[in-house]
Amino acid sequence: MLCLFRRAASEFDFKRFKWNPLIVRSFRTSAPGEPTGLYGFPNLKTPKDFRRFVDEAIERSGELITYISTTASTTEIVRAMDEISDTVCSVVDSAELCRHTHPNREFVEEANQASMKINEYLHHLNTNHVLYDAVKKAEREGHGLSEEAQRAARNLRVDFERGGIHLCAEKLDRVNQLNVEISQLCRDFNENIATDPGFVDIYPSSRISKQLNFLAKPIYRSTSLISKDLSRSGETTREKGFRITTDPQTLASILQLSSEDEVRKMVYIQGNSVPYANIDVLKRLISARHELAQIMGCRSYAEFALKPNMASSPTVVMPFLSEMSKMVRTKADEELKSIGSFKKQRFGKSSDIKPWDESYYTSMMKSSVYTLDSSVVASYFPLSQCIEGLKVLVQSLFGATFHSIPLASGESWDPQVLKLALHHPEEGDLGYLYLDLYSRRGKYPGFAHFAIKGGRRISETEYQLPVVALVCNFPGSSNPSTVRLNHWEVETLFHEFGHALHSLLSRTDYQHFSGTRVVLDFAEIPSNLFEYYAWDYRFLRKFARHCSTGEEIPQKLVELMQGAKKTFAATDLQRQIFYAAVDQNLHGEQSFPQRDPSSVVAELKREYTSWEHVEGTHWEARFSHLLNYGAGYYSYLYAKCFAATIWKKLCQDDPLSSNVGAALRSKLLQHGGAREPADILNDLVEDGIYRQCNGGIIPDIACLSDEMELTVESRRRALLL
Repeated sequence: MLCLFRRAASEFDFKRFKWNPLIVRSFRTSAPGEPTGLYGFPNLKTPKDFRRFVDEAIERSGELITYISTTASTTEIVRAMDEISDTVCSVVDSAELCRHTHPNREFVEEANQASMKINEYLHHLNTNHVLYDAVKKAEREGHGLSEEAQRAARNLRVDFERGGIHLCAEKLDRVNQLNVEISQLCRDFNENIATDPGFVDIYPSSRISKQLNFLAKPIYRSTSLISKDLSRSGETTREKGFRITTDPQTLASILQLSSEDEVRKMVYIQGNSVPYANIDVLKRLISARHELAQIMGCRSYAEFALKPNMASSPTVVMPFLSEMSKMVRTKADEELKSIGSFKKQRFGKSSDIKPWDESYYTSMMKSSVYTLDSSVVASYFPLSQCIEGLKVLVQSLFGATFHSIPLASGESWDPQVLKLALHHPEEGDLGYLYLDLYSRRGKYPGFAHFAIKGGRRISETEYQLPVVALVCNFPGSSNPSTVRLNHWEVETLFHEFGHALHSLLSRTDYQHFSGTRVVLDFAEIPSNLFEYYAWDYRFLRKFARHCSTGEEIPQKLVELMQGAKKTFAATDLQRQIFYAAVDQNLHGEQSFPQRDPSSVVAELKREYTSWEHVEGTHWEARFSHLLNYGAGYYSYLYAKCFAATIWKKLCQDDPLSSNVGAALRSKLLQHGGAREPADILNDLVEDGIYRQCNGGIIPDIACLSDEMELTVESRRRALLL
């Protein structure tokens, strides 16, 4: 069910805002030094406290609903709705973080139960006609409200209607049934990926190089002896082999490191053919989403999903993807040809390149051209120095400092968690950041930014500060100076840090708009922008020091890293365009009987990439982004284009300038979702960052094209530099 209370700063208009303590309560935290609960919530001291946490949120929300239904003015309606949102999100967000990171199984199980119960209550809120009627009243009569309050009323009304509250009872029941079915299908899809990773048995064991043995499980089979000695005929011997599980991580390692073509082929085909059960799950998911969209008056799920976004409709996204595809095609074709030439010249083999050859030969080509040793690069990025880099960045850009603060008893979920306060010398503390950096058993396996508490105005003199967590999975150690990061990990750290800054520096009146609570195709812009800092020598030299000698990272090494990044960048971008096209087409208008998703994927691969499709594979059965970003995967490409333009036009000349920081903070980060994204972008870069198309917005692709040297002219200019 769509949660209208989970949406993600303008100057506050005190003249229009009278404070009522009945409505607005602050985020309760314990006093310094006092025992507290998880994440600073006083009422989360034990696992079972999650039950009381949910009950109190429901009770408080009930009080606010009663208030809204009786005497609330239009101004108070919006504030009370945001108070409900803040109360409920405190439970939702803390339970989500706990479920993914807490090492205590009892805490995890209680958080799971809390998540289920609060989501049931969210369904009650999203179908509550008292709240819906009040929001419509606030929107209708709210001419005296601030611009942000008017936007909040409008968005809340739209979110209610996207949940189907305005439909007749029969249609609303069907919408609710479909949402339950969609949620279950998404769970089934992910469970199938986890339980059926697939495997390949390779005989004899000598076909797997020793460096890859740790990825495989030894197996044995009996084979008959063939001998001229008739007396031994029929005897058997045990032959050793290896079973390779084709989960994504192992698959990637084998495809990059195995020298035997046939082994790579077998692993590629199997890894892209499981779990078979998801073929049917995906068809049913697409069908359910399509029916939901049609009940909501849309021709396709893509049309329904895109309405709130900058893109607004598939008729905006598809021309953008087509334009991107044409832009990248020539260079991607050249890259494919270069791989074939390398294969032929280096190994004397046919220049014909198969999909299972890509990772192996491109990795080898990069190594031969740039002579980059990943361990040498990592020696300049001890984790402790990377954390210093984050501090240098906020100091340079925003005049703020990150300083460690002690965790109160009961506040942390693991002994290695750090807590930082973002402090400004004139403004005081701006927000709080937990760092959960090390991998451990049972923890969320990737890198992510988790909101814990959104920022919002409490009174004329008080602001509820945002609280967020960055969750990473670096090799565990009690001493961060001994942990060294690969550069892709450094880039990922800065990506997630961009999300954290979006949350910490936003100053919205309502938590409904705080930080990353923005439309989908705007959310990834700050994170993509801050990735650029991980590649800029002017910044890297300020914190990247050799772990043994303390030597500053050499400029030549950074240039080699940048060169390696550009190698096959067109192929990588083309792949992302293909993924977005698959997402749009599978969620587009449906013909009945419904087409097989695998045949759609095969056609799109031939249309959008330089690579052939391998018959019998169905890669989409493991593409979990189809679940969480249904019809929204294009957002990554939008963010990439917008970030490239912002970097080139605003940051590139002097990326650490306080003027750059002031512009990023005042024109981009502080607004969260409180302003129209198009207005934010236009104020930040002025003209040329996007153009109108069919009622939506398409980002300008010129800066990204120049950066990646995708046109003949941009390549000519690069050669002249």
